[in-house]
Amino acid sequence: MALRARYNGQLETLHLQLIKMGALSEDAIDAAMKSLFNHDSSMAEKTFSLEKDIDEQEKDIENLCIKLLLEQQPVATDLRVVSSAMRMISDLERIGDLAENIAEITKFIDKDDVISRLPLKEMSDEASDMVAESVESFVRNDVDLANKVISSDDTVDDYFVKIKSALMQEIKENSENGEACLDILMIAKYLERVADHAVNVAEWVIYAVTGTHPNEEK
Repeated sequence: MALRARYNGQLETLHLQLIKMGALSEDAIDAAMKSLFNHDSSMAEKTFSLEKDIDEQEKDIENLCIKLLLEQQPVATDLRVVSSAMRMISDLERIGDLAENIAEITKFIDKDDVISRLPLKEMSDEASDMVAESVESFVRNDVDLANKVISSDDTVDDYFVKIKSALMQEIKENSENGEACLDILMIAKYLERVADHAVNVAEWVIYAVTGTHPNEEK
């Protein structure tokens, strides 16, 4: 019983650390987009700092997972939970990298008239929500919420298509905005990839709970 109690305590720590890493990833996306919308270089710097925190959190969680595997030798469901967590942190770390990429690009964009006509805010909010819900689904063992995250990817993809189409039209009509439009398109692409990583996390949640990865069913 004592061993199980210690193991449950370590699992609770794992959940808390994943929640923290997910929150850091959300904050990084939010800061990067504020850097874009508000021309706020301090938000870009905040993104870079958050990305470093995310990297550190990844190392901490990875070390905890390894400790759980070596000391507790989990079986069945517990093993799936720990192994899934190790895969999730890789996706959350990549989200931090993408936020950093966005923040780097925002230094060179000053086209509020173009940005205001695009659903970039809506796209970033949706992608950020997907990150939060994917981590929450893991903590709650909630397959329905994980599936909601997966379904939300279509919404983000639709935003990307709309933004890409609008930017192509902008380039045709105002060629002097071409470089800025390409930068904005890259930001939208990074947001699309953020959503893809959130989907990956959600799929590993489903595997942790059910023992079957969604891709295995296709």
